[in-house]
Amino acid sequence: MYFCTMLQENFKFYKPCKELQPYVRYYWVFKSNQPLNTLTFPIGCPQIIFHKQMPLYIPELGTNQPKLAISGQVNYPSHLYADGNVEMIVVVFQPYVLKAFLDLPVSLFHNQEVSGYDLENKYLKQLAAQIFDCENTDLCISIIEQWLLSQIADALTLKTAYDFKRMAAAMKQLFIMPSTSVTELASATCLSKKHFERLFNELVGANPKEYARVVRFQKSLKLLQHYSEDTSLAQLACQCGYADQSHFIREFRRFSGYTPLSLLNVCKPYSDLFNNPT
Repeated sequence: MYFCTMLQENFKFYKPCKELQPYVRYYWVFKSNQPLNTLTFPIGCPQIIFHKQMPLYIPELGTNQPKLAISGQVNYPSHLYADGNVEMIVVVFQPYVLKAFLDLPVSLFHNQEVSGYDLENKYLKQLAAQIFDCENTDLCISIIEQWLLSQIADALTLKTAYDFKRMAAAMKQLFIMPSTSVTELASATCLSKKHFERLFNELVGANPKEYARVVRFQKSLKLLQHYSEDTSLAQLACQCGYADQSHFIREFRRFSGYTPLSLLNVCKPYSDLFNNPT
């Protein structure tokens, strides 16, 4: 979840322990007593969000985020509003591992903010109760890590571990070249195209073509961080795997609400998928 107008001093990032690094990209904490009005983009990673104060309002969905929210893959930009008194702790997972912690197909969370209280998972609810009762942020992160470690120990069967390795291989190829075809991705995982698409949707929470579009967009954000007038949009389009400059601009607008150059006038581009804040 990228805050387009984020205040860096209100954020704190945490690196997961070594055992969890194959599963968790990072944790972040945001605290603010000021009104919030910001834009977020699809990041390509599912998240578990704990709101210790007021949840954020999402006008595109016409609702507040749940106090305990499971955020799946999304394919649209969204705004976030709050009057103040925001304190949230967020777990950002690797794109394909959330199923191991919730024992549900991640596709169920596609384009949704699902309340963790609506899931039949008493352990997740117990974790939330501990987090909401804990005043120390560092201790909250430690509690979350202990819970994640306990869940992965129970869920990581030989088949699950092998499926994760397959998805990791597909992700590695997508990150290098987002325009890689589904057939080539399936071949890299030693699966049939149909089996690969089914497994990808179950673990990642989007179909491979849709997810590749998010990866292309995130890669373009990464390149825009270092944009100069010496670089043309056509060059960026080529580097990210777009068919041409028009395709790039059209897709970029879909995922951000702006053209690439107009976004530079609003905020500094940042890629959640191709950067690691820890």
